[in-house]
Amino acid sequence: MLPIVQTINAYLSDYVLVFMLLGVGLWYTFRMRFIQIRYFKEGFKRTFGGLSLKGRKHESGMSSFQALATAIAAQVGTGNIVGASGAILTGGPGAIFWMWVIAFFGMATIYAEATLAVETRQISKSGHVLGGPVYYIRTAFKGGFGRFLAGFFAVAITLALGFFGCMVQSNSIGATFSTAFGVPGWVVGIVLVTLCGFIFIGGTKRLASVTEKVVPIMAAIFILGGLILLIMRIKYIPATFGMIFKYAFRPQAIIGGGFGIALKTAISQGAKRGLFSNEAGMGSTPHAHAQANVKDPHEQGTVAMIGVFIDTFVILTLNALVVISTLYTPDGPLSAGVIPYGIDKTNLAQTAFAAAFGGKSGPVFVAVCLFFFAFSTILGWNMFGKINMIYMFGEKSVKVYTVIALVFIFLGTCASNDLVWELSDMFNQLMVIPNVIALFALTGMVMHIEKRHKGNRDKK
Repeated sequence: MLPIVQTINAYLSDYVLVFMLLGVGLWYTFRMRFIQIRYFKEGFKRTFGGLSLKGRKHESGMSSFQALATAIAAQVGTGNIVGASGAILTGGPGAIFWMWVIAFFGMATIYAEATLAVETRQISKSGHVLGGPVYYIRTAFKGGFGRFLAGFFAVAITLALGFFGCMVQSNSIGATFSTAFGVPGWVVGIVLVTLCGFIFIGGTKRLASVTEKVVPIMAAIFILGGLILLIMRIKYIPATFGMIFKYAFRPQAIIGGGFGIALKTAISQGAKRGLFSNEAGMGSTPHAHAQANVKDPHEQGTVAMIGVFIDTFVILTLNALVVISTLYTPDGPLSAGVIPYGIDKTNLAQTAFAAAFGGKSGPVFVAVCLFFFAFSTILGWNMFGKINMIYMFGEKSVKVYTVIALVFIFLGTCASNDLVWELSDMFNQLMVIPNVIALFALTGMVMHIEKRHKGNRDKK
């Protein structure tokens, strides 16, 4: 099964994903006149202006920051540590440059996704906020075609994030804890299932309460540790940035092979892992932004852009700089592009931190950070899958979905990593197709939302 899934993924990432993600990002960037630059300051103010780790509870939905925290919880996970490491190992340091490109244009994409999610959301009979791509897909396309696209997306995201994606996260937690502490995977699985089950049962309110506290704290801890390491490796920082830009356009010099194949590998790895990291264009985080109690969809759109910025340009970049400055510089074990036996994407970051912090402290630091990153991602992804289960089967399906999700989380701590990652990648990429089609179709609505915002602002 693994070779079949790998073949599908290679085709999707090399020929479909890059063009669709860059295409929709470029489309909205130019149609909205570089909205990610024009509204960056506003988004930053909305995000951090009223920052609180103890937001008030809402009858339904979340505060704008809680929605962003839930979105970042989903974005900042193994994609930042394990995924970025895999991109560097396979595509060389230059893959990070292409991740930046994807993220920059993705900020315009996520603006469109978030505003559409708020604009088209619905309230269920029980008072829960339901919003996301399935609702704006049905707005874009009426009749059978709309039902097909929405159903295709709902099935793909439930498998990609609700089940296989959570296996990826729990698998990474289990692997890093085994390396750092020698704890068996099944023990980690039991603890993880217990914590997740408690939060899942509490619904949106409990989820929002957890993510708004965990996300800022976990980000601060990782950033602090990363900065300390970079200070220790300060003399290598210029060379590190140099390698990112050099190998973005000359990847064959570090990963071997012909120029064309090497360049395609670097770009596709950057696109694929960039998608898995910031999720812009994938259609996942709009579910969180739809929960925001905001008067104007534009407001949450600007906040959503900051989420992509934090995910890629802060967290992921910091991890990449740590790995490259420690392992790929002249005194590093990967300076020649040859990967020693025993080093892979799951332990690359631990290897980097161990080289600077010591053989015991480094792996422990990464294991603790990855636990919080992956744990928070599981919480966010479970909610996204649940919303789509409700769309397909109604609210009675939530209990069954929760049980199945917990089983997948436990199995992830014990299962082999390669097939889990490939299946998650495949369904992640399949989600992009109906979501991007709808984003193109609803360009007029997104532009109207921004124009309406400007009109209301000018009246004040």
